Amino acid sequence: MSSSNGEGAFKRPRPASPGNVFHTPEKRGSACRDPDSCRSHPRDWGIEQVCNFLRSSGFEDPELLRCFREKNIAGSSFLYLTESELEEMGIETGVRQNLLNCLSKLVQRHVDIMKVFNDPIHGHIEMHPLLVRIIDTPQFQRLRYIKQLGGCYYVFPGASHNRFEHSLGVSYLAGRLIRALQKRQPELDINQRDILCVQIAGLCHDLGHGPFSHMYDKRFIPRVCSGTEWKHEVASVKMFEYLIDSNDLRPVLEYYGLKLDKDIDFIKEQIAGPIKTENNSSSWPYRGRPEEKGFLYEIVANKTSGIDVDKWDYFARDCHHLGFKNTFDYVRFVKFARVCEFEKKKHICTRDKEAGNLYDMFHARNSLHRRAYQHKISNIIETMITDAFLKANQYISIKGSGGKTYNIATAREDMEAYTKLTDEIFLRILHSDQPELKEAREILCKIKRRDLYKYLGQTQPKEDMEITKVSKLLPEKFEEQQIRVYCKTADEDTICDAKKYFVQWCIDNNFTEPQDGDIVAPELTPMKPDWNVVKDEEKDGSKTNRRLLF
Repeated sequence: MSSSNGEGAFKRPRPASPGNVFHTPEKRGSACRDPDSCRSHPRDWGIEQVCNFLRSSGFEDPELLRCFREKNIAGSSFLYLTESELEEMGIETGVRQNLLNCLSKLVQRHVDIMKVFNDPIHGHIEMHPLLVRIIDTPQFQRLRYIKQLGGCYYVFPGASHNRFEHSLGVSYLAGRLIRALQKRQPELDINQRDILCVQIAGLCHDLGHGPFSHMYDKRFIPRVCSGTEWKHEVASVKMFEYLIDSNDLRPVLEYYGLKLDKDIDFIKEQIAGPIKTENNSSSWPYRGRPEEKGFLYEIVANKTSGIDVDKWDYFARDCHHLGFKNTFDYVRFVKFARVCEFEKKKHICTRDKEAGNLYDMFHARNSLHRRAYQHKISNIIETMITDAFLKANQYISIKGSGGKTYNIATAREDMEAYTKLTDEIFLRILHSDQPELKEAREILCKIKRRDLYKYLGQTQPKEDMEITKVSKLLPEKFEEQQIRVYCKTADEDTICDAKKYFVQWCIDNNFTEPQDGDIVAPELTPMKPDWNVVKDEEKDGSKTNRRLLF
């Protein structure tokens, strides 16, 4: 993924003659009637420069100017004032609208220079300077070294993409959706602060992922810390706080108009949900934005419907790199998206005729899980990497804050140490000559030689499901539970015995017939009558073909 500075990319040719009426944005910005106020960017103005600009723009009421002085409205706050904030200041309706129009023109004259990234999925995407400041930190750059699909790369050669580019894509799509809503529904009062916060949340929502992405939080941590309900979203919030503090970005956030406490809370809540406090007894659990703007929490990570820009990006990006076709059209969803009130709460909704497109989205998710994310060989490899990490855990030393050392599991407790924990730990173990890491090293060597754990079969619990809702031709759920069993040894006798035990376990626990179970243990299958039912299409000997196509 390449990038270029927006200034060079969009430089205009010089005018052919002195009489040319076209001006660059910088020249238009210098056409202010008050030279003292326009020598710098409006964000750099002090309180008196703001007042000078107001007077030169026709707002000469002494009470109005006194109000701005008392509220200490300097440039960075002035530029992105909203109607609700002006109303809180006691400014009349007519004056408020004139002020907002004046501010809108001022912002247009001082457009931020964007940085352009060439993304293989979304094309040339523009990033706000504040987003670029976040991207250019060690904490965000760490995502370049964490595979998006973990062990899938060892099965699908194209799946080499990382969390870094996915995060850029989510931020871009978040901006695209919120701007579409802002343009389509001005009454929602979406402002520049809202847009920046939503884009920052999209950019930083995956900061907390560990080595090999979900392998770390779904496989490794539960085994090394049994009973721990730890999620990568928790670490994302901590890493975001550490990113802001260690890079001294609070003044930068303020410079671009963000309010530190309120907007930082809003960003964190979008990533990991409401911030729990002892005094949080209100029916509305969020602190960053009021209930009338609750729909903003449905853009990056939608806890209500599951329809969010995070999925849109990884559907498109993962399909591209895996070589699958992506059937979901997020562009069409954005076209039809509206904020509507349902049960006295505002939600992002779409047209009823878009139900088919949304079913395509959930079908795409199910298909990706079935064909790639839960691929039996990918799971075997991630299980082996997890085993290697477990054996190496206590012998790996990662230095964190204050010189304290952590291991693979505990590094997530200290963000300085966690910044250093990436997929690189695989090679660190593989290339180590420490005798303590011998067992872990041997497991990783087996992965390189493709000497993998053996697959014994899979089964699933029975579930009666009635098809209702939108259409009887469409499924109600796009998920299923499957239990797979693997064997670490390659000994044929042991594998045969293990398969028989697995079949017996399925019989005892009323699970479905495991794949190839009747072939492995024909003496057991008569004990389960419903496994022996021969369907009409199987009478002609097609049962074996059915199993191969499962």
